[in-house]
Amino acid sequence: MLADDFFVRFVRIFQAEAQTLLSHADTLPHLADPRLAPIEMVRYLSRWLAAPGVDDAYGSRAQRLMLLTVAKTLPWRGTRKALATMLELYSGEPAIISESGGVFDQGRAPDGARWVRLEVTSTGPLAEEDFVELVRDEVPAHIGVEIVVAGQQIWPVDGSAASAGRRER
Repeated sequence: MLADDFFVRFVRIFQAEAQTLLSHADTLPHLADPRLAPIEMVRYLSRWLAAPGVDDAYGSRAQRLMLLTVAKTLPWRGTRKALATMLELYSGEPAIISESGGVFDQGRAPDGARWVRLEVTSTGPLAEEDFVELVRDEVPAHIGVEIVVAGQQIWPVDGSAASAGRRER
């Protein structure tokens, strides 16, 4: 049978397929680990977790760090802790967060609109519009947002606190 050229080529097709399947089976335990997974899997996991800004434009190291950070902050999403972590990841510098929130006894919460002011020195690798979108996705919808980058307010564009709470898309 080994003398028959057709048979040998035919069997090699199945050997190549089997080798591919075995190779995938050997790497299966590592596919969900962002430090070891192929970069395509990192992008897939990032989309699955709705990680903002993770795309091909960043290097593989940055994409892995973004995925790990998003996964780490997911249980805290919408809180000051998660927002600070995300801002520092993208800006590369500490973020200053001022807010009206807090924990109050029943009936003791202050009146008025809720707000948060975020100050960073840079938007990092993101364009200002993308950075604003990142922040607006992370802050709860009922909170007014002010974003200041390098001393200049970039959101809301008109500078009014009232428009900071609107969620127009």
